[in-house]
Parts: sequence; structure tokens; C-alpha cells
Amino acid sequence: MRTLEFVVPARCAGRMVKGILRAELHLSNTLLKSLKWHAGAITLNGESVPVNALVRAGDVLRVRLDERRAPSAAVQPCPLPLAVLYEDEDLLVIDKPANVAMHPKSGDPSAPSMAGALLAHLGPGSTAHFVSRLDKGTSGLFLAAKTGYVHDRMRAALHTDALQREYRAVAVGRVTPACGEIDLPIGRAEGSIVRRCVRPDGQPSRTSYEVLACSGGFTLLRLVPHTGRTHQLRVHMSALGWPLAGDWLYGTEARALIARPALHSYALRFRHPISGKEMSFTVPIPQDMLDLLKKDGV
Repeated sequence: MRTLEFVVPARCAGRMVKGILRAELHLSNTLLKSLKWHAGAITLNGESVPVNALVRAGDVLRVRLDERRAPSAAVQPCPLPLAVLYEDEDLLVIDKPANVAMHPKSGDPSAPSMAGALLAHLGPGSTAHFVSRLDKGTSGLFLAAKTGYVHDRMRAALHTDALQREYRAVAVGRVTPACGEIDLPIGRAEGSIVRRCVRPDGQPSRTSYEVLACSGGFTLLRLVPHTGRTHQLRVHMSALGWPLAGDWLYGTEARALIARPALHSYALRFRHPISGKEMSFTVPIPQDMLDLLKKDGV
């Protein structure tokens, strides 16, 4: 159970509790409404108070975030090993293996998934809050929150200086020029619930790329998404004419070379939503991607 604490400074004296919770502790309206109905969830100097109570300088305002709940019917804990690079009472940084889904398929709650592995790690009654999601075939870093409050804070920080992601990818062909920015709108492809495409009426989507190395018929790329559309990096590179190696959906399946799209979440940098500490993590490029640079193109 996570408890937030705020000592009221002189500048906040005379304001309502709900105003402090929104402006200073950044609680969403939805969470605030939920907390109002939980006895003892909001206290002032140790006493339960209504959200319209007024505060004085020096008062101690506490909020208890209790998210224990009945097990979900859609996701069940599974014994999949979980590579946790960092964990505290608010969030986790996890290194995801390739070809493991974030959530189990509908109707099969016990199937191996990162959600099931996380529930097994956190224990009974826990909830998996993924700040961002990786495609099944994508390996590497992702961030999970332990409460809806931290999830909301981190989601709001996506694609800002407070939360940045960086990927490595291997594209088919020699990408030119050596760096650039892709600014192409992405929307759902006609007749498909999975495939996306570049289309004029799509959502604004922006990606920066940089060539790191070329070998044989492949290019190792640094990719930075500035927006978060489904399959964005894969769609953008395919639209430029350099699909990712092994990308069966936007390029050519090549299981003899690599059994998934060659995409890896390499670096994660963020400002901790509670402590404000700057945090940075990287994980090495997987061997199946590095091996591509030793082969000829397809």
C-alpha cells in the first residue's frame, strides 16, 4: 500500500484539500472521486477529512492508495521468469524477452504473458499497470507502475523530457540519409484490426532515426519515437522503404534469419514521479539482431 504525504506550505494555506490533491499531488479527478468513498484514505493531521476541508500552513495531508482487489478473470499469474532491473514501492523497470505478449490472448488468461508474470511477482490482489506496451516480438525495456496514480503520472510524461524511450532496430537495406525525422500520420489499415498504415487522415506520428552501422544488406538504427502510435516504428521504416528485418506484417518474414521483427527497446530515461530523481537504464542489443549484421540481405 502506497501513502503520499504533503506538508502544507504557507503559500497553500486556506485552500481546500481537493485543490491540494489536484495541484500539488497531481491526483486525477477519477482517482479523487474514488478515494472519497474509502474511509481513512484522505487524512489531515491523522484525522479523516472531507475533500472540501481547508488546510493551514504546517498541516500534514496524507493519501492512502490501496489497490488490492479480487483476482482478474482476464489475467492469471504465470511462472514466467521476470527480469526486473529496478523496483521500488512505486514502479518497476523490466527487460522483456522477444516473442512474449504483454497480455494473454482473450479467453486464455493463464497463457504466458508479461502481465501474468508481473502478477506472480507482485503477489495476490496486485494489478499490472503498463506505462507503455511493446509488441510481442519486441524485446527490451518497459516501465510498469504499481498504482493507478503512478501510472497516470507516467503516462502524462510520455514523449516529454520526463520520460524518453530509445530503440535499436535492424532494417533491410542500406538506409539513407544517415539520419532524419519521419513525420507521417498513422491510422488503421482498411480491412484489418491489426495492421496500421500511413494515411492522410491518420494520427500525427513522428520518429527520429540515426544510422549506427551498416553490414551486408542490413542497417543498425537508433530510433526515437516522439509519439506513441501502434506499430509506429515498424510502419514508419516500412513507409521509407526500409522495413525491419523479420517483420512479417510490414516487410518480409525471414525466420531463417530472425524469428521476429528486429526491434529492441534499448534505453529508458525518466524522472521518478515521486522522488523526482533522474533515472536511466539500458540493456544490450540481443544476439539475434547482432547476428543479422553478419549476414547478407534477403
